[in-house]
Amino acid sequence: MKLILTESIDRLGEAGEVVNVADGYGRNYLLPLRKAIPATGGNLRMLERRLSHREARDARTQHQAENFARKLEEISCTAVVQVGEEDRMFGSVTAQNISEMLKEKGYEIDRRKILLDEPIKALGIYTVPVQVHPKVRAGVKVWVVKE
Repeated sequence: MKLILTESIDRLGEAGEVVNVADGYGRNYLLPLRKAIPATGGNLRMLERRLSHREARDARTQHQAENFARKLEEISCTAVVQVGEEDRMFGSVTAQNISEMLKEKGYEIDRRKILLDEPIKALGIYTVPVQVHPKVRAGVKVWVVKE
């Protein structure tokens, strides 16, 4: 039985794929739970239309994200921190701090999008990656200077 999956199913396929399954599996599980629809001519045309619309929308959002990433690449933030003897920092600069600095510059970035492996604990200049889109990353310069 040929079916079009409406959602991703482990070891079977991704949403939108046309799969060939056993008749009983399709009739008794996939169709009643609306995890798939029959692969008729009309449904296949509808699937193609949806996929083309989705691809166009994804291309638009990726293009917008690339433009936004270019703007982020030009930004540099300065974190002024207190230091002790031998320029050892008190505390660290975290993704939350970087998010707040970007917010002050007019860019609303969620702290979870800032890909900082571990907090910055030393003075210097750092390029911090920011996940703007699933396929687009930007690097923001962060200057950590003493007070």
